[in-house]
Amino acid sequence: MILSPRGKQTNGLLTQQKMLRAAVALFLESGYEKTTTAKIAKAAGMTQSSFFRAFASKEALLLELVRRMFGGQFALAEQHSGIEDPVLLYAVETSLQLHIAELTEPLRELYVVGYSLPTTSAYIYQSMAGRLQSIFGKYMPDLELKDFYEMEIASASIMRGFMAMPCDVYFTMEAKISRFLECSLKLYDVPQEQRKGVIAAVMQMDLRRMAEEIIQKTVAQAEEGFAALPALKK
Repeated sequence: MILSPRGKQTNGLLTQQKMLRAAVALFLESGYEKTTTAKIAKAAGMTQSSFFRAFASKEALLLELVRRMFGGQFALAEQHSGIEDPVLLYAVETSLQLHIAELTEPLRELYVVGYSLPTTSAYIYQSMAGRLQSIFGKYMPDLELKDFYEMEIASASIMRGFMAMPCDVYFTMEAKISRFLECSLKLYDVPQEQRKGVIAAVMQMDLRRMAEEIIQKTVAQAEEGFAALPALKK
């Protein structure tokens, strides 16, 4: 049987969805490094050659996963918090990422890798630059988009470093969040009193519960083939 171009495209998308679904389960169980392309293909019920027809590499698969999850998790954070103030929402979203990375070691590794690999980190910087300008541009009206891109590299580096360091009795989750927010909000020139208010408001929230619910919904969406979470435009 000869497939039409549309049929080939549909089959290719289905293969991608199966590989992504299998990868999410394996990444959450074993982490990124221990999950090989062969394991992903096997879990998807397909051959390793099928994997490489769908994705050029494991990093390419992770990039697609980040595209699908990044904005979606922010949207879920907004739904959970019901917050309209963009500065407070930014604080909640970034704090939730820190909480998610603390839930399990495979999640920590996955998030640290996402902020480290060339393609995924570049995607995060580019995706956040415009958003940061819309949130913090009023505090720094003379800055351009490229300035916020460069500043995102700085704040993302802090995020990655904090994610990589597990919490302990000295560096608690509360300390990690308050330190990150103080650094990042100061970087974006948020006034001191407003910074204090935002950090205090974040500390009153049950972020761990919200983080767990976001991961549960992300896993559910992956199992459904991300039908409820379409890929962002490339």
